[in-house]
Amino acid sequence: MAPKKDDENKSSPDTWFNPYSDLAAADSSGSVRRFLKDYRTPISSGTASVISTFVAFPLDFAKSRMQSYETRFIPTITDAYRAEGIRTFWRGVLPPLISVTAVRTASFSIYQRAKYMYAGYFERITGESPLSIANADHRYPNMSTVTCFGLAGATAGSIVTVLACPFELTKLRAQLAGKMAREQGKSKKEFRTDAWGTARQLIKDRGIAGLYCGYRLHLVRDTIGTSIYFMTYESAKQILGNARGASPTSPLAVMVGGGLCGIVSWACTYPVDVAKTVYQKALLATPTGKVEMPDIAFFSRGSYRGLGVSVARSCLINMIFFSMFEVIKKQINEI
Repeated sequence: MAPKKDDENKSSPDTWFNPYSDLAAADSSGSVRRFLKDYRTPISSGTASVISTFVAFPLDFAKSRMQSYETRFIPTITDAYRAEGIRTFWRGVLPPLISVTAVRTASFSIYQRAKYMYAGYFERITGESPLSIANADHRYPNMSTVTCFGLAGATAGSIVTVLACPFELTKLRAQLAGKMAREQGKSKKEFRTDAWGTARQLIKDRGIAGLYCGYRLHLVRDTIGTSIYFMTYESAKQILGNARGASPTSPLAVMVGGGLCGIVSWACTYPVDVAKTVYQKALLATPTGKVEMPDIAFFSRGSYRGLGVSVARSCLINMIFFSMFEVIKKQINEI
């Protein structure tokens, strides 16, 4: 039995306005239509990533400061606003807009390929594809579907870390720059925060390896976190969609699945993220010296500093992201 294709290839009864239809209709050769359909996953994920990242970026700013300086949410926000102004909440937003778009596009593309690859292995072993189970009406997640989605997510997360680490490091530098400048008695102008300037300084101080400060912690976080992320999203979408006889891309299934995958993945990997942030901050503050890598302390109170903000941010981002992702993909499919 061949793996059943995802709902993205099914036609939809929706008749609301499709902004891509006029573009496709104007293209007599059909090349635009073919391009949109062939690249619907990167187009949808890229557009949704830009919007969701920009909207929720102030919460990411607060999370980084809270992890680094052991402060609470309200004091963190008020201190930053009074000393650095409203624009500081979006300082460093450009690298994430670029990196998140690139990383999510790559991640979703790798995930899709890995998902079908692992599904083929499971089908040869068990005689039934996990994707057929996930797309069948009134079927619930089981060990094969959860394992297939988890392995595909781990594969995607581990690969895209190579692309994501330098961008996330420059973003962290920009988010902490104002506070670090005040600690060192410098002005904001003396403390460079642009991505290119930060990257050049890191290379100057530590060589190319400077762009990958904290990479091992980043790899652990993203491999585990992305596995849990896709496993939770696909399973929640299946339970609220196909298992109930509804569409797997129904607004309820997509929004709840998106919110849950952000909450669960962050809750499980947050101590790793805290250790990564603390370690990278120490490396940024000590350009040429060695810094001892902190322990990952699960169930320690200090390792969950800023968790509430991170969970709220991740829930918001992923609800927006997956809702827009499915809507854009569905509109492209209707061309």
